[in-house]
Amino acid sequence: MKKFVCLALSLMTVLAMFTGCGSTTAAPADTTEDTAAEGATTQDTATEDTAAEETTGTVQALSGTVNTDGSTSMNEMMLIMMEVFEELNPDVTVNYSGTGSGAGIEAVLNETVDIGLSSRALKDEEKTNGAVEHIVALDGVAIVVNPANTVTDLTVDQIAQIYKGEITNWSEVGGADQEIAVLGREDGSGTRSAFEEIVGVDGECKYTNEYSSTGDVIGQVASNPGAIGYASLSAVDDTVSAVKVDGVAPSEETVKDGSYTLQRPFVMVTKDGVELSAAAQGFLDFVMSDEAAQYITMAGVVAP
Repeated sequence: MKKFVCLALSLMTVLAMFTGCGSTTAAPADTTEDTAAEGATTQDTATEDTAAEETTGTVQALSGTVNTDGSTSMNEMMLIMMEVFEELNPDVTVNYSGTGSGAGIEAVLNETVDIGLSSRALKDEEKTNGAVEHIVALDGVAIVVNPANTVTDLTVDQIAQIYKGEITNWSEVGGADQEIAVLGREDGSGTRSAFEEIVGVDGECKYTNEYSSTGDVIGQVASNPGAIGYASLSAVDDTVSAVKVDGVAPSEETVKDGSYTLQRPFVMVTKDGVELSAAAQGFLDFVMSDEAAQYITMAGVVAP
């Protein structure tokens, strides 16, 4: 992945060099008056450029440290964004801790990090407390089962019944006669909050086990033939199977066109009234830019 990103950056640099390589040969000045005019113009332009640089600060390279904390589901996207941004800004270091969406939002409100990371939309209470939402991507919430499971399609209602403990055996939804192990994330997880809200089971789930990261859920489903779990689509690998929901398979395309209904935003969170450092503001601006969209898709999520 790192080699791919570096290659993409190198190609962008080469293209920029070729774009600026055109040359023009100026005709000799015919009169002293023309020469004087050109000299005045050159001096005026130089003065204007210097003033503009002093005003905008564009000639100053970014430097410093950016601290981020929050969603584990945003891990892949964050690693790519950090790598690209640090390649473009060698004097900036971006730190990322995956402690969960709730913890990330709390950290930015407590001003212990620059940017919080949430894999769900902010709640009204959080916004009232000063949290500001910056949507940087859209992600599908995949329903994953063990590859040995013959069930390949579930309705939203069936998923809700499974998580509320009303359906307890795979045979009730067309699978083998096997008890269902209902797995999910810990309280405070953005993935859990988004899943429960979308499916309509907020506060009603009867979990067999809860885990602190997306990777743990996928690992447990992969090792348990009777398990079901939910995870960020960007984190799903070939150790588990993502089932269709109401006949629609989760993919970047179905998330983007809205046909896959189990989806949520990836959010960068700042605090109202707190001015970010130049490096932190630069990182936020980059992730939300059109330029970054091509790298966001490399993480298996969709640019908004």
